[in-house]
Amino acid sequence: MFNSIFNVTESLSIGVVFLCFGVSIILGLLVALTHMKTGKYSKNFVITLTILPSLVEVVMLMVNGNLGTSVAVLGAFSLVKFRSLPGNSREIASIFLTMAIGLSVGMGQILFAILMTIIICLLLFILSITKFGETKDVEKILKITIPENLDYTGVFDEIFTKFTKEINLEQVKTTNMGSMFELKYRVKLLKNINEKEFIDTLRCRNGNLCISLTNPIIDMEL
Repeated sequence: MFNSIFNVTESLSIGVVFLCFGVSIILGLLVALTHMKTGKYSKNFVITLTILPSLVEVVMLMVNGNLGTSVAVLGAFSLVKFRSLPGNSREIASIFLTMAIGLSVGMGQILFAILMTIIICLLLFILSITKFGETKDVEKILKITIPENLDYTGVFDEIFTKFTKEINLEQVKTTNMGSMFELKYRVKLLKNINEKEFIDTLRCRNGNLCISLTNPIIDMEL
Protein backbone atom coordinates (compact mmCIF):
# COMPACT_ATOMS: atom_id res chain seq x y z
CA MET A 1 0.00 0.00 0.00
CA PHE A 2 2.76 2.44 0.92
CA ASN A 3 5.31 2.68 -1.87
CA SER A 4 8.58 4.56 -1.81
CA ILE A 5 8.92 7.55 -4.14
CA PHE A 6 12.55 6.65 -4.77
CA ASN A 7 13.72 4.75 -7.82
CA VAL A 8 16.69 2.66 -6.73
CA THR A 9 18.00 2.53 -10.30
CA GLU A 10 18.26 6.31 -10.61
CA SER A 11 19.97 9.04 -8.64
CA LEU A 12 17.93 11.45 -6.56
CA SER A 13 16.51 14.42 -8.44
CA ILE A 14 16.39 17.97 -7.11
CA GLY A 15 12.59 17.84 -7.11
CA VAL A 16 12.46 14.71 -4.96
CA VAL A 17 14.99 16.16 -2.50
CA PHE A 18 13.00 19.39 -2.09
CA LEU A 19 9.78 17.38 -1.73
CA CYS A 20 11.32 15.39 1.11
CA PHE A 21 12.61 18.54 2.77
CA GLY A 22 9.22 20.24 2.51
CA VAL A 23 7.35 17.26 3.97
CA SER A 24 9.87 16.89 6.81
CA ILE A 25 9.64 20.56 7.75
CA ILE A 26 5.82 20.62 7.65
CA LEU A 27 5.49 17.45 9.71
CA GLY A 28 8.12 18.71 12.15
CA LEU A 29 6.12 21.91 12.59
CA LEU A 30 2.98 19.83 13.19
CA VAL A 31 4.71 17.83 15.94
CA ALA A 32 6.11 21.04 17.48
CA LEU A 33 2.67 22.70 17.50
CA THR A 34 1.13 19.59 19.07
CA HIS A 35 3.83 19.60 21.75
CA MET A 36 3.14 23.30 22.44
CA LYS A 37 -0.60 22.72 22.75
CA THR A 38 -0.35 19.72 25.07
CA GLY A 39 1.90 20.99 27.86
CA LYS A 40 4.90 23.04 28.93
CA TYR A 41 7.75 23.65 26.50
CA SER A 42 10.82 25.75 25.80
CA LYS A 43 11.64 27.63 22.61
CA ASN A 44 14.85 25.68 21.99
CA PHE A 45 13.08 22.34 22.35
CA VAL A 46 10.29 23.35 19.95
CA ILE A 47 12.87 24.48 17.38
CA THR A 48 14.64 21.13 17.77
CA LEU A 49 11.40 19.25 17.11
CA THR A 50 10.88 21.30 13.95
CA ILE A 51 14.29 20.67 12.37
CA LEU A 52 15.02 17.15 13.66
CA PRO A 53 12.96 15.34 10.95
CA SER A 54 14.92 17.17 8.25
CA LEU A 55 18.26 16.30 9.85
CA VAL A 56 17.42 12.61 10.12
CA GLU A 57 16.03 12.66 6.57
CA VAL A 58 19.32 14.06 5.23
CA VAL A 59 21.25 11.20 6.82
CA MET A 60 18.83 8.66 5.34
CA LEU A 61 18.97 10.22 1.87
CA MET A 62 22.74 9.96 1.84
CA VAL A 63 22.68 6.21 2.42
CA ASN A 64 19.33 5.23 0.91
CA GLY A 65 19.55 1.83 -0.78
CA ASN A 66 22.87 1.14 0.90
CA LEU A 67 23.98 -1.21 3.68
CA GLY A 68 24.99 1.88 5.60
CA THR A 69 21.32 2.57 6.35
CA SER A 70 21.48 0.54 9.54
CA VAL A 71 24.56 2.47 10.66
CA ALA A 72 22.78 5.77 9.98
CA VAL A 73 19.76 4.74 12.04
CA LEU A 74 21.98 3.70 14.94
CA GLY A 75 23.93 6.94 14.78
CA ALA A 76 20.81 9.09 14.63
CA PHE A 77 19.34 7.54 17.75
CA SER A 78 22.70 7.78 19.51
CA LEU A 79 22.60 11.55 19.07
CA VAL A 80 19.48 11.72 21.19
CA LYS A 81 20.83 9.34 23.83
CA PHE A 82 24.26 10.83 24.36
CA ARG A 83 24.02 14.45 23.21
CA SER A 84 20.86 15.71 24.88
CA LEU A 85 19.84 16.71 28.37
CA PRO A 86 17.53 14.39 30.30
CA GLY A 87 13.90 15.11 29.53
CA ASN A 88 10.51 13.99 30.71
CA SER A 89 8.58 11.19 29.04
CA ARG A 90 6.48 13.53 26.91
CA GLU A 91 9.58 15.21 25.47
CA ILE A 92 11.20 11.85 24.73
CA ALA A 93 8.03 10.71 22.91
CA SER A 94 8.05 13.87 20.77
CA ILE A 95 11.73 13.37 19.91
CA PHE A 96 11.18 9.77 18.84
CA LEU A 97 8.16 10.83 16.76
CA THR A 98 10.20 13.43 14.86
CA MET A 99 12.97 10.91 14.29
CA ALA A 100 10.46 8.37 13.00
CA ILE A 101 9.22 11.03 10.58
CA GLY A 102 12.74 11.69 9.34
CA LEU A 103 13.42 7.99 8.90
CA SER A 104 10.18 7.45 6.97
CA VAL A 105 10.63 10.45 4.68
CA GLY A 106 14.31 9.63 4.18
CA MET A 107 13.29 6.20 2.88
CA GLY A 108 10.71 7.71 0.51
CA GLN A 109 7.65 6.64 2.52
CA ILE A 110 6.07 10.10 2.45
CA LEU A 111 2.43 9.00 2.57
CA PHE A 112 3.15 6.73 5.52
CA ALA A 113 4.99 9.54 7.34
CA ILE A 114 2.08 11.95 6.84
CA LEU A 115 -0.52 9.43 7.99
CA MET A 116 1.57 8.37 11.00
CA THR A 117 2.15 11.97 12.10
CA ILE A 118 -1.51 12.96 11.85
CA ILE A 119 -2.71 9.92 13.79
CA ILE A 120 -0.13 10.21 16.60
CA CYS A 121 -0.48 14.00 16.95
CA LEU A 122 -4.26 13.66 17.10
CA LEU A 123 -3.91 10.92 19.72
CA LEU A 124 -1.53 13.03 21.81
CA PHE A 125 -3.89 15.99 21.65
CA ILE A 126 -6.92 13.90 22.68
CA LEU A 127 -5.05 12.28 25.59
CA SER A 128 -3.81 15.66 26.83
CA ILE A 129 -7.26 17.30 26.97
CA THR A 130 -8.90 14.32 28.67
CA LYS A 131 -8.33 13.02 32.21
CA PHE A 132 -6.61 9.89 30.92
CA GLY A 133 -3.77 8.89 33.26
CA GLU A 134 -4.46 11.55 35.88
CA THR A 135 -4.05 10.45 39.49
CA LYS A 136 -6.76 11.25 42.00
CA ASP A 137 -4.38 11.67 44.91
CA VAL A 138 -2.03 14.66 45.20
CA GLU A 139 1.50 13.23 45.40
CA LYS A 140 4.44 15.33 46.57
CA ILE A 141 8.10 14.98 47.50
CA LEU A 142 8.70 16.20 51.05
CA LYS A 143 12.22 16.99 52.29
CA ILE A 144 12.79 17.80 55.95
CA THR A 145 16.07 18.85 57.55
CA ILE A 146 16.49 17.87 61.20
CA PRO A 147 19.31 18.19 63.78
CA GLU A 148 21.53 15.14 64.15
CA ASN A 149 20.42 14.65 67.77
CA LEU A 150 16.73 14.31 66.82
CA ASP A 151 15.53 10.74 66.35
CA TYR A 152 13.47 10.90 63.15
CA THR A 153 11.83 7.51 63.78
CA GLY A 154 8.19 8.32 64.48
CA VAL A 155 8.84 11.96 65.35
CA PHE A 156 6.45 13.20 62.63
CA ASP A 157 3.90 10.37 62.72
CA GLU A 158 1.21 12.44 64.45
CA ILE A 159 1.52 15.20 61.84
CA PHE A 160 1.55 12.77 58.91
CA THR A 161 -1.61 11.08 60.20
CA LYS A 162 -3.39 14.44 60.25
CA PHE A 163 -2.32 15.73 56.82
CA THR A 164 -1.41 12.73 54.63
CA LYS A 165 -3.12 9.69 53.19
CA GLU A 166 0.05 7.74 52.47
CA ILE A 167 3.71 8.36 53.19
CA ASN A 168 6.95 6.54 52.45
CA LEU A 169 10.43 7.42 53.67
CA GLU A 170 12.64 7.07 50.57
CA GLN A 171 15.99 8.49 51.64
CA VAL A 172 17.95 9.63 54.67
CA LYS A 173 21.23 11.46 54.19
CA THR A 174 23.55 13.67 56.20
CA THR A 175 24.04 17.30 55.30
CA ASN A 176 25.91 20.38 56.53
CA MET A 177 29.08 18.33 57.11
CA GLY A 178 27.21 15.65 59.04
CA SER A 179 25.63 17.98 61.60
CA MET A 180 22.13 17.48 60.19
CA PHE A 181 19.96 14.87 58.49
CA GLU A 182 17.81 15.37 55.40
CA LEU A 183 14.74 13.12 55.22
CA LYS A 184 13.08 12.56 51.85
CA TYR A 185 9.47 11.34 51.84
CA ARG A 186 7.04 10.56 49.04
CA VAL A 187 3.65 11.60 50.37
CA LYS A 188 0.04 11.59 49.21
CA LEU A 189 -1.74 14.50 50.79
CA LEU A 190 -5.33 14.43 51.94
CA LYS A 191 -7.78 16.41 49.83
CA ASN A 192 -8.38 20.09 50.58
CA ILE A 193 -5.60 20.38 53.15
CA ASN A 194 -3.75 23.64 53.78
CA GLU A 195 -0.15 23.06 52.65
CA LYS A 196 1.10 26.09 54.59
CA GLU A 197 -0.44 24.73 57.78
CA PHE A 198 1.18 21.36 57.05
CA ILE A 199 4.63 22.92 56.61
CA ASP A 200 4.23 25.22 59.64
CA THR A 201 3.36 22.23 61.80
CA LEU A 202 6.45 20.39 60.60
CA ARG A 203 8.61 23.46 61.29
CA CYS A 204 7.56 23.45 64.93
CA ARG A 205 8.78 19.87 65.18
CA ASN A 206 12.11 20.14 63.28
CA GLY A 207 13.36 23.33 64.92
CA ASN A 208 12.38 25.64 62.04
CA LEU A 209 15.00 24.15 59.71
CA CYS A 210 14.65 23.81 55.95
CA ILE A 211 11.53 22.06 54.57
CA SER A 212 10.58 21.65 50.90
CA LEU A 213 7.42 20.30 49.29
CA THR A 214 7.66 19.76 45.52
CA ASN A 215 6.08 17.85 42.66
CA PRO A 216 7.84 14.53 41.83
CA ILE A 217 8.70 15.65 38.26
CA ILE A 218 10.28 18.91 39.44
CA ASP A 219 12.27 17.05 42.07
CA MET A 220 13.73 14.73 39.38
CA GLU A 221 14.98 17.75 37.40
CA LEU A 222 16.76 19.33 40.39
